[in-house]
Amino acid sequence: MSNEDVIALARLVLAGGPVLPRRRLLEAHGTPSAVLAAGHAAWRDAGLASTQADALRNLDDDVLASTTAWLRNPGHHLIGWHDADYPAPLRRGPSPPLALFVEGDPGLLWRPAVAIVGSRSPTPGGRDNAQRFARALASTGIVVASGMARGIDAAAHEATLATREGATIAVVGTGTDVAYPPHHSGLRDRIAAYGAVVSEHPPGTLALRSHFPARNRILAGLALGTLVVEAAERSGALITARLAADAGREVFAVPGSIQNPMARGCHRLIREGAALVEGAEEVVGALAPLAADLANALRERLGETEWGPPADVPGAPGKLAPDYQTLWNGLGHDPTGMDQLVSRTGLTAAELSSMLLVMELDGLVTAEHGRYQRKTGFFTSTASMTQAEGQ
Repeated sequence: MSNEDVIALARLVLAGGPVLPRRRLLEAHGTPSAVLAAGHAAWRDAGLASTQADALRNLDDDVLASTTAWLRNPGHHLIGWHDADYPAPLRRGPSPPLALFVEGDPGLLWRPAVAIVGSRSPTPGGRDNAQRFARALASTGIVVASGMARGIDAAAHEATLATREGATIAVVGTGTDVAYPPHHSGLRDRIAAYGAVVSEHPPGTLALRSHFPARNRILAGLALGTLVVEAAERSGALITARLAADAGREVFAVPGSIQNPMARGCHRLIREGAALVEGAEEVVGALAPLAADLANALRERLGETEWGPPADVPGAPGKLAPDYQTLWNGLGHDPTGMDQLVSRTGLTAAELSSMLLVMELDGLVTAEHGRYQRKTGFFTSTASMTQAEGQ
Protein backbone atom coordinates (compact mmCIF):
# COMPACT_ATOMS: atom_id res chain seq x y z
CA MET A 1 0.00 0.00 0.00
CA SER A 2 1.09 3.55 -0.63
CA ASN A 3 1.73 5.76 2.38
CA GLU A 4 -1.42 7.70 1.48
CA ASP A 5 -3.48 4.49 1.60
CA VAL A 6 -1.94 3.43 4.91
CA ILE A 7 -2.96 6.75 6.50
CA ALA A 8 -6.42 6.55 4.90
CA LEU A 9 -6.88 2.99 6.21
CA ALA A 10 -5.82 4.13 9.67
CA ARG A 11 -8.50 6.85 9.48
CA LEU A 12 -11.14 4.24 8.55
CA VAL A 13 -10.11 2.05 11.49
CA LEU A 14 -10.05 4.94 13.96
CA ALA A 15 -13.54 6.06 12.89
CA GLY A 16 -14.85 3.03 14.81
CA GLY A 17 -18.41 1.73 14.84
CA PRO A 18 -19.89 -1.17 12.84
CA VAL A 19 -17.35 -2.88 10.60
CA LEU A 20 -19.63 -4.04 7.77
CA PRO A 21 -20.29 -0.59 6.21
CA ARG A 22 -16.56 0.17 6.15
CA ARG A 23 -15.83 -3.20 4.53
CA ARG A 24 -18.50 -2.43 1.92
CA LEU A 25 -16.84 0.89 1.17
CA LEU A 26 -13.47 -0.78 0.60
CA GLU A 27 -15.07 -3.39 -1.65
CA ALA A 28 -16.91 -0.71 -3.64
CA HIS A 29 -14.03 1.77 -4.03
CA GLY A 30 -10.96 -0.47 -3.99
CA THR A 31 -8.57 1.56 -1.84
CA PRO A 32 -8.83 3.46 1.45
CA SER A 33 -7.89 6.72 -0.30
CA ALA A 34 -10.73 6.24 -2.79
CA VAL A 35 -13.14 5.62 0.10
CA LEU A 36 -12.21 8.94 1.70
CA ALA A 37 -12.48 10.72 -1.64
CA ALA A 38 -15.94 9.24 -2.31
CA GLY A 39 -17.51 11.61 0.19
CA HIS A 40 -20.47 11.68 2.54
CA ALA A 41 -23.17 10.52 0.09
CA ALA A 42 -21.24 7.35 -0.77
CA TRP A 43 -20.54 6.73 2.89
CA ARG A 44 -24.24 7.05 3.72
CA ASP A 45 -25.25 4.74 0.86
CA ALA A 46 -22.89 2.06 2.21
CA GLY A 47 -24.61 2.26 5.59
CA LEU A 48 -22.04 4.32 7.48
CA ALA A 49 -23.69 5.80 10.56
CA SER A 50 -23.68 9.58 10.94
CA THR A 51 -21.47 9.25 14.03
CA GLN A 52 -18.94 7.24 11.98
CA ALA A 53 -19.02 9.79 9.17
CA ASP A 54 -18.45 12.60 11.66
CA ALA A 55 -15.55 10.68 13.22
CA LEU A 56 -14.05 10.04 9.80
CA ARG A 57 -14.15 13.76 8.97
CA ASN A 58 -13.02 15.00 12.37
CA LEU A 59 -10.50 12.52 13.73
CA ASP A 60 -8.37 13.53 16.69
CA ASP A 61 -5.08 14.61 15.12
CA ASP A 62 -3.05 13.31 18.07
CA VAL A 63 -4.57 9.83 17.85
CA LEU A 64 -3.97 9.65 14.10
CA ALA A 65 -0.41 10.93 14.53
CA SER A 66 0.41 8.33 17.20
CA THR A 67 -1.01 5.53 15.03
CA THR A 68 0.92 6.56 11.93
CA ALA A 69 4.08 6.99 14.02
CA TRP A 70 3.68 3.42 15.27
CA LEU A 71 3.29 2.20 11.68
CA ARG A 72 6.57 3.81 10.65
CA ASN A 73 8.53 1.45 12.93
CA PRO A 74 10.16 -1.65 11.42
CA GLY A 75 8.06 -4.78 11.84
CA HIS A 76 4.82 -2.82 12.29
CA HIS A 77 2.06 -3.48 9.75
CA LEU A 78 -1.56 -2.61 9.00
CA ILE A 79 -3.37 -5.10 6.74
CA GLY A 80 -6.77 -4.02 5.43
CA TRP A 81 -9.79 -5.89 4.08
CA HIS A 82 -8.94 -4.71 0.55
CA ASP A 83 -5.37 -6.01 0.77
CA ALA A 84 -4.21 -9.24 -0.92
CA ASP A 85 -2.20 -9.93 2.25
CA TYR A 86 -5.37 -10.12 4.37
CA PRO A 87 -5.26 -13.75 5.62
CA ALA A 88 -7.58 -16.06 3.73
CA PRO A 89 -8.77 -18.08 6.77
CA LEU A 90 -9.84 -14.91 8.58
CA ARG A 91 -11.65 -13.59 5.50
CA ARG A 92 -13.89 -16.66 5.69
CA GLY A 93 -14.21 -16.49 9.48
CA PRO A 94 -16.89 -15.03 11.74
CA SER A 95 -17.35 -11.24 11.37
CA PRO A 96 -13.91 -10.51 9.91
CA PRO A 97 -12.35 -7.25 11.10
CA LEU A 98 -11.76 -4.26 8.85
CA ALA A 99 -8.01 -4.41 9.38
CA LEU A 100 -5.30 -5.98 11.49
CA PHE A 101 -2.43 -4.28 13.26
CA VAL A 102 0.49 -6.72 13.26
CA GLU A 103 3.73 -6.42 15.19
CA GLY A 104 6.12 -9.10 13.97
CA ASP A 105 5.93 -11.40 10.94
CA PRO A 106 2.64 -10.97 9.00
CA GLY A 107 3.52 -14.01 6.88
CA LEU A 108 2.67 -16.22 9.86
CA LEU A 109 -1.00 -15.31 9.39
CA TRP A 110 -0.99 -17.34 6.17
CA ARG A 111 0.55 -20.46 7.67
CA PRO A 112 -1.53 -23.35 9.07
CA ALA A 113 -2.35 -22.47 12.67
CA VAL A 114 -4.01 -24.14 15.64
CA ALA A 115 -5.48 -22.05 18.45
CA ILE A 116 -4.71 -23.52 21.88
CA VAL A 117 -7.04 -22.08 24.50
CA GLY A 118 -8.25 -22.88 27.98
CA SER A 119 -8.52 -21.88 31.59
CA ARG A 120 -6.72 -18.92 33.13
CA SER A 121 -6.35 -21.06 36.29
CA PRO A 122 -5.38 -24.47 34.94
CA THR A 123 -4.37 -27.49 36.95
CA PRO A 124 -0.70 -28.51 36.73
CA GLY A 125 -1.79 -31.34 34.43
CA GLY A 126 -3.66 -28.93 32.18
CA ARG A 127 -0.63 -26.67 31.92
CA ASP A 128 1.53 -29.68 31.07
CA ASN A 129 -0.91 -30.77 28.37
CA ALA A 130 -0.95 -27.30 26.82
CA GLN A 131 2.84 -27.29 26.68
CA ARG A 132 3.00 -30.84 25.30
CA PHE A 133 0.53 -30.14 22.50
CA ALA A 134 2.17 -26.79 21.67
CA ARG A 135 5.65 -28.32 21.40
CA ALA A 136 4.45 -31.21 19.28
CA LEU A 137 2.39 -29.03 16.94
CA ALA A 138 5.17 -26.45 16.58
CA SER A 139 7.67 -29.18 15.70
CA THR A 140 5.52 -30.15 12.68
CA GLY A 141 5.47 -26.59 11.34
CA ILE A 142 2.04 -25.59 12.62
CA VAL A 143 1.80 -22.07 14.05
CA VAL A 144 0.48 -22.06 17.61
CA ALA A 145 -2.01 -19.24 18.17
CA SER A 146 -3.50 -18.08 21.45
CA GLY A 147 -4.65 -14.99 23.31
CA MET A 148 -1.68 -14.23 25.63
CA ALA A 149 -3.90 -14.60 28.71
CA ARG A 150 -2.79 -16.22 31.96
CA GLY A 151 -2.83 -19.98 32.25
CA ILE A 152 -3.24 -22.19 29.18
CA ASP A 153 -2.64 -19.35 26.69
CA ALA A 154 0.69 -18.36 28.24
CA ALA A 155 1.77 -22.00 28.59
CA ALA A 156 1.15 -22.61 24.89
CA HIS A 157 3.05 -19.47 23.83
CA GLU A 158 5.99 -20.19 26.15
CA ALA A 159 6.32 -23.82 25.04
CA THR A 160 6.28 -22.79 21.38
CA LEU A 161 8.92 -20.10 21.89
CA ALA A 162 11.10 -22.71 23.58
CA THR A 163 10.82 -24.96 20.52
CA ARG A 164 13.60 -24.08 18.14
CA GLU A 165 11.50 -24.24 14.99
CA GLY A 166 8.28 -23.05 16.63
CA ALA A 167 6.25 -19.99 15.61
CA THR A 168 3.46 -18.42 17.65
CA ILE A 169 0.80 -15.73 17.17
CA ALA A 170 -0.85 -13.80 19.99
CA VAL A 171 -4.26 -12.30 19.17
CA VAL A 172 -4.94 -9.62 21.75
CA GLY A 173 -7.88 -7.48 22.88
CA THR A 174 -5.68 -4.40 23.36
CA GLY A 175 -3.32 -2.54 21.07
CA THR A 176 -0.43 -4.76 20.00
CA ASP A 177 1.92 -2.59 22.06
CA VAL A 178 -0.03 -3.11 25.31
CA ALA A 179 0.72 -6.18 27.43
CA TYR A 180 -2.33 -7.66 29.14
CA PRO A 181 -2.05 -8.86 31.79
CA PRO A 182 0.76 -6.36 32.48
CA HIS A 183 3.15 -8.99 33.83
CA HIS A 184 3.16 -10.56 30.35
CA SER A 185 5.16 -7.65 28.94
CA GLY A 186 8.24 -9.83 28.48
CA LEU A 187 6.16 -12.55 26.80
CA ARG A 188 4.59 -9.95 24.51
CA ASP A 189 8.03 -8.69 23.49
CA ARG A 190 9.30 -12.19 22.67
CA ILE A 191 6.20 -13.07 20.65
CA ALA A 192 6.59 -9.81 18.67
CA ALA A 193 10.27 -10.59 18.06
CA TYR A 194 9.90 -14.25 17.06
CA GLY A 195 6.26 -14.51 15.98
CA ALA A 196 3.46 -11.96 15.65
CA VAL A 197 1.16 -9.96 17.94
CA VAL A 198 -2.16 -9.21 16.22
CA SER A 199 -5.06 -6.90 17.03
CA GLU A 200 -7.92 -5.07 15.35
CA HIS A 201 -7.41 -2.21 17.82
CA PRO A 202 -4.98 0.67 17.21
CA PRO A 203 -1.77 0.99 19.24
CA GLY A 204 -2.27 2.26 22.76
CA THR A 205 -5.72 0.69 23.18
CA LEU A 206 -6.14 -0.49 26.78
CA ALA A 207 -7.95 -3.62 27.92
CA LEU A 208 -11.75 -3.42 28.03
CA ARG A 209 -13.98 -6.36 28.96
CA SER A 210 -15.95 -6.02 25.70
CA HIS A 211 -12.81 -6.42 23.59
CA PHE A 212 -12.10 -10.01 24.59
CA PRO A 213 -15.14 -11.86 23.14
CA ALA A 214 -14.48 -9.91 19.91
CA ARG A 215 -10.80 -10.91 20.10
CA ASN A 216 -11.89 -14.55 20.27
CA ARG A 217 -13.56 -14.40 16.85
CA ILE A 218 -10.26 -13.30 15.27
CA LEU A 219 -8.39 -16.11 17.00
CA ALA A 220 -11.00 -18.63 15.81
CA GLY A 221 -10.93 -17.17 12.30
CA LEU A 222 -7.15 -17.23 11.85
CA ALA A 223 -6.76 -20.85 13.00
CA LEU A 224 -7.63 -23.95 11.00
CA GLY A 225 -8.65 -25.59 14.26
CA THR A 226 -9.13 -24.78 17.94
CA LEU A 227 -7.86 -27.04 20.71
CA VAL A 228 -9.41 -26.59 24.16
CA VAL A 229 -7.13 -28.04 26.85
CA GLU A 230 -8.99 -27.19 30.06
CA ALA A 231 -12.07 -25.02 30.48
CA ALA A 232 -14.89 -24.49 32.93
CA GLU A 233 -18.44 -24.78 31.64
CA ARG A 234 -18.64 -20.99 31.25
CA SER A 235 -15.43 -19.62 29.78
CA GLY A 236 -13.96 -17.58 26.96
CA ALA A 237 -12.31 -20.74 25.63
CA LEU A 238 -15.75 -22.22 24.90
CA ILE A 239 -16.75 -19.02 23.10
CA THR A 240 -13.67 -19.37 20.88
CA ALA A 241 -14.50 -23.03 20.22
CA ARG A 242 -18.08 -22.26 19.25
CA LEU A 243 -16.99 -19.44 16.96
CA ALA A 244 -14.55 -21.86 15.32
CA ALA A 245 -17.31 -24.45 14.83
CA ASP A 246 -19.64 -21.81 13.37
CA ALA A 247 -16.90 -20.94 10.86
CA GLY A 248 -16.60 -24.57 9.79
CA ARG A 249 -13.25 -25.12 11.53
CA GLU A 250 -12.22 -28.18 13.49
CA VAL A 251 -12.70 -28.15 17.26
CA PHE A 252 -10.67 -30.47 19.48
CA ALA A 253 -10.94 -31.06 23.22
CA VAL A 254 -8.65 -32.83 25.68
CA PRO A 255 -10.62 -35.01 28.11
CA GLY A 256 -9.91 -34.94 31.84
CA SER A 257 -10.97 -36.37 35.15
CA ILE A 258 -14.65 -36.20 36.03
CA GLN A 259 -13.47 -34.81 39.38
CA ASN A 260 -11.78 -31.83 37.70
CA PRO A 261 -14.12 -28.83 37.26
CA MET A 262 -11.71 -27.49 34.63
CA ALA A 263 -12.48 -30.54 32.45
CA ARG A 264 -16.23 -29.99 32.32
CA GLY A 265 -16.09 -27.51 29.46
CA CYS A 266 -14.03 -29.95 27.39
CA HIS A 267 -16.44 -32.80 28.14
CA ARG A 268 -19.36 -30.60 27.13
CA LEU A 269 -17.66 -29.78 23.82
CA ILE A 270 -17.04 -33.48 23.18
CA ARG A 271 -20.72 -34.25 23.83
CA GLU A 272 -21.59 -31.50 21.32
CA GLY A 273 -19.37 -32.99 18.62
CA ALA A 274 -15.81 -31.77 19.22
CA ALA A 275 -13.10 -34.32 18.49
CA LEU A 276 -11.63 -35.98 21.55
CA VAL A 277 -7.84 -35.89 21.17
CA GLU A 278 -5.04 -37.38 23.22
CA GLY A 279 -2.07 -36.42 21.04
CA ALA A 280 -0.96 -33.80 18.53
CA GLU A 281 -0.83 -36.35 15.68
CA GLU A 282 -4.64 -36.58 15.81
CA VAL A 283 -4.89 -32.80 15.35
CA VAL A 284 -2.39 -32.82 12.49
CA GLY A 285 -4.22 -35.59 10.65
CA ALA A 286 -7.58 -33.86 10.91
CA LEU A 287 -6.22 -30.56 9.59
CA ALA A 288 -4.43 -31.83 6.47
CA PRO A 289 -7.33 -31.10 4.04
CA LEU A 290 -7.81 -27.59 5.48
CA ALA A 291 -4.08 -26.92 5.11
CA ALA A 292 -4.32 -27.94 1.46
CA ASP A 293 -7.11 -25.38 0.96
CA LEU A 294 -4.92 -22.72 2.59
CA ALA A 295 -2.03 -23.59 0.26
CA ASN A 296 -4.35 -23.20 -2.74
CA ALA A 297 -5.50 -19.79 -1.46
CA LEU A 298 -1.89 -18.69 -1.09
CA ARG A 299 -1.07 -19.79 -4.62
CA GLU A 300 -4.01 -17.74 -5.93
CA ARG A 301 -2.75 -14.74 -3.95
CA LEU A 302 0.71 -15.13 -5.47
CA GLY A 303 -0.65 -15.74 -8.98
CA GLU A 304 0.81 -19.24 -9.16
CA THR A 305 -0.68 -21.38 -11.94
CA GLU A 306 1.66 -24.35 -12.19
CA TRP A 307 2.49 -26.53 -9.25
CA GLY A 308 3.08 -30.20 -8.62
CA PRO A 309 4.95 -32.20 -6.01
CA PRO A 310 8.46 -33.40 -6.79
CA ALA A 311 8.69 -36.86 -8.28
CA ASP A 312 11.19 -38.03 -5.66
CA VAL A 313 8.88 -37.40 -2.69
CA PRO A 314 7.44 -40.81 -1.74
CA GLY A 315 3.73 -41.03 -2.48
CA ALA A 316 3.69 -37.73 -4.38
CA PRO A 317 4.21 -38.37 -8.11
CA GLY A 318 4.00 -35.41 -10.45
CA LYS A 319 5.94 -32.72 -12.26
CA LEU A 320 7.06 -29.40 -10.90
CA ALA A 321 6.81 -26.13 -12.74
CA PRO A 322 10.30 -25.19 -14.00
CA ASP A 323 11.13 -22.58 -11.35
CA TYR A 324 9.90 -24.84 -8.55
CA GLN A 325 11.98 -27.73 -9.93
CA THR A 326 15.01 -25.45 -9.95
CA LEU A 327 14.34 -24.50 -6.35
CA TRP A 328 13.78 -28.13 -5.32
CA ASN A 329 17.07 -29.10 -6.93
CA GLY A 330 18.79 -26.27 -5.04
CA LEU A 331 17.44 -27.43 -1.71
CA GLY A 332 19.08 -30.20 0.22
CA HIS A 333 18.36 -32.14 3.37
CA ASP A 334 20.58 -29.73 5.30
CA PRO A 335 19.43 -26.18 6.12
CA THR A 336 20.25 -23.73 3.33
CA GLY A 337 20.24 -19.93 3.62
CA MET A 338 18.51 -17.55 1.24
CA ASP A 339 21.79 -16.20 -0.19
CA GLN A 340 22.86 -19.73 -1.11
CA LEU A 341 19.53 -20.45 -2.75
CA VAL A 342 19.77 -17.24 -4.79
CA SER A 343 23.23 -18.31 -5.94
CA ARG A 344 22.19 -21.89 -6.72
CA THR A 345 18.94 -21.11 -8.55
CA GLY A 346 19.46 -17.74 -10.20
CA LEU A 347 16.07 -16.67 -8.82
CA THR A 348 15.60 -13.48 -6.82
CA ALA A 349 15.07 -13.49 -3.06
CA ALA A 350 11.53 -12.12 -3.56
CA GLU A 351 10.65 -14.94 -5.97
CA LEU A 352 12.15 -17.55 -3.67
CA SER A 353 10.32 -16.23 -0.59
CA SER A 354 6.87 -16.71 -2.11
CA MET A 355 7.76 -20.08 -3.64
CA LEU A 356 9.22 -21.37 -0.38
CA LEU A 357 6.09 -20.35 1.51
CA VAL A 358 3.90 -22.27 -0.95
CA MET A 359 6.14 -25.35 -0.62
CA GLU A 360 6.15 -24.98 3.17
CA LEU A 361 2.35 -24.94 3.24
CA ASP A 362 2.33 -28.08 1.10
CA GLY A 363 4.59 -29.76 3.64
CA LEU A 364 7.57 -30.12 1.31
CA VAL A 365 9.89 -27.55 2.86
CA THR A 366 10.67 -26.64 6.46
CA ALA A 367 12.01 -23.27 7.59
CA GLU A 368 14.13 -22.61 10.66
CA HIS A 369 15.83 -19.32 11.52
CA GLY A 370 15.83 -18.17 7.88
CA ARG A 371 17.24 -21.45 6.52
CA TYR A 372 15.31 -23.96 4.41
CA GLN A 373 15.50 -27.67 3.71
CA ARG A 374 13.46 -30.47 2.19
CA LYS A 375 10.93 -32.03 4.50
CA THR A 376 9.23 -35.39 4.50
CA GLY A 377 6.17 -36.27 6.54
CA PHE A 378 3.56 -34.01 8.20
CA PHE A 379 1.21 -32.50 5.56
CA THR A 380 1.75 -34.36 2.31
CA SER A 381 1.39 -32.44 -0.90
CA THR A 382 -2.07 -31.54 -2.12
CA ALA A 383 -1.68 -34.00 -4.97
CA SER A 384 -0.81 -36.93 -2.72
CA MET A 385 -3.64 -36.07 -0.33
CA THR A 386 -6.11 -36.01 -3.20
CA GLN A 387 -4.80 -39.37 -4.36
CA ALA A 388 -5.16 -40.85 -0.87
CA GLU A 389 -8.73 -39.56 -0.50
CA GLY A 390 -9.69 -41.28 -3.74
CA GLN A 391 -8.56 -44.72 -2.55
